[in-house]
This record gives sequence, C-alpha cells and structure tokens, in this order.
Amino acid sequence: MSYLDSWPRRTLRIYLPLGLIVFFLLFPFYWMAVTTFKPDAEMYDYEKYNPFLIAHPTMEHVYKLFFETDYPQWMTNTIIVSISSTFISLFASVCAAYAIERLRYKGSRYVALGIFLAYLVPPSILFIPLAAIVFQLGLFDGNLALILTYPTFLIPFCTWLLMGYFRTIPYELEECALIDGATRLQILTKITLPLALPGLISAGIFAFTLSWNEFIYALTFISSSENKTIPVGAITELVNGDVYHWGALMAAALVGSVPVVILYSFFVEHYVSAMTGAVKE
Repeated sequence: MSYLDSWPRRTLRIYLPLGLIVFFLLFPFYWMAVTTFKPDAEMYDYEKYNPFLIAHPTMEHVYKLFFETDYPQWMTNTIIVSISSTFISLFASVCAAYAIERLRYKGSRYVALGIFLAYLVPPSILFIPLAAIVFQLGLFDGNLALILTYPTFLIPFCTWLLMGYFRTIPYELEECALIDGATRLQILTKITLPLALPGLISAGIFAFTLSWNEFIYALTFISSSENKTIPVGAITELVNGDVYHWGALMAAALVGSVPVVILYSFFVEHYVSAMTGAVKE
C-alpha cells in the first residue's frame, strides 16, 4: 500500500475517482429535485436564471402531481403489483432452483439451460401472446393482469440467480439432515434458505426493482388512468401532445424513486450481515 502513502497519491487514486462516481450517480437525482421545485419561468429562461440552482422555489409541480392527477393511486398500484409479483416470483424461483440444483435428477442441466434461454426472450415479443391470454381471462385493465404476467420475466431471472447460491451449499448438510429424518421441505426452510439468504435478498431486490420500473406490460394491459402504474401514468398523463410538464414529470420520477431507495437502504445492511455470517461459517 506504499502507493497510497502521500496525500496527492490518495487524492488521485482514491478520492478523485470516488468523487467522480458519486457525482455521476447523484447528479440525476439532483437535477430531478431542482426541476421539481423550480418555477416554469426559471426552467425555460437560462439567460436570466442558473439552470443548476433554484432562485424562487415552488411547490406548484408537486401540488399538480398529487392533487390534479391520480398519482397517489398510481403509487398504490405500483406497490401492490411489485410486492405481489416479487413474492410470487421468489416462491416459484426457490422451488425451481432447489429442484434443479439439489435433487440431482436426470436432465436438470437442460432444464436450467431452458430457464436461462427463457430469461433472454425480450418482453417486447412476449407481450403480444400474453395480451391475448389476458383478454381471454378477463383480466385486462386490472392489477391482477400485471401481477400474473410480471413473473414471466422475473421467475427465470430469480431462478438463475438462486441456482448459483444453492450450488455453493455443501450436499453433506442435506445428507446429514436426511439421515436424521428431516423432510425435503424442512431441509429447504431450515438449512438451504438460511444459507442462501444473500441470494434470496439479491433476487428479491432485483425482482422488486424490475417490477417497479416495468413499462411495456403496464402500458399494454392497463388503459384507465386510475389503474396505471407510475412509469406508465407519468408518461401518458403528464405529456400532452408535444407539451411536456417537466416539473410534474421530475416530481413523479423523484417521488417514485424513494421506495426503491428505501428498499435498498433497508436490505443492504441485512445483505452485508448475511454475507458476513456466511463467510464466517
């Protein structure tokens, strides 16, 4: 570590790269916050006002978002759909990944490859046949349509991620449990899942994030304003022709990112703790 002994070297090799990373990561949120609380007059007059600062803060855009649109209902719909689809996907993925990696049946590798290939299929191809199914089942324009279709791309991703974690767990642990009379369900819930907790948290976070930001399915299967999710509602309701309500749009994006930030902040400590425990074991 002699190359970090002096202050100029530490600045050049640590603090400057970290500062640039933090700047590029946080600047979009800063720009959304500035646009949210900036009046329209300041937003379009760059000659008189600094585009990166707010001279006269206003809550006009936030008021428009919450009281002149269905944004609170969009937020509720997004939360319900994301949480429901995430739990469904995690349950199915845990069962599938455990069966592929731990039961040792013939052809499991081909099943794993099929799941991986299913994950590679883009949603832009799947939404057409899924739309026909949703219409036939009478689920169109409802949260249930999204809750049942989101797992089509969440389950392959979560299964592939969990397979890697289940593969690292020693088989001897399960064999000892089987000798002691434990059932497969007991082994899964009391041995495998606690050891694979970091993978479960990772899969859950990514599944929730993908559900929260999904656009194509929500745009296709939802038509009424009150049933839309945030990504679709913000784009379709806050853009009138070629007129973009940038203040309300940035407010919607800023408020919509808060639950995801809270989720990451809450689970990152549990993720690190789980990883530390796994390393110690």
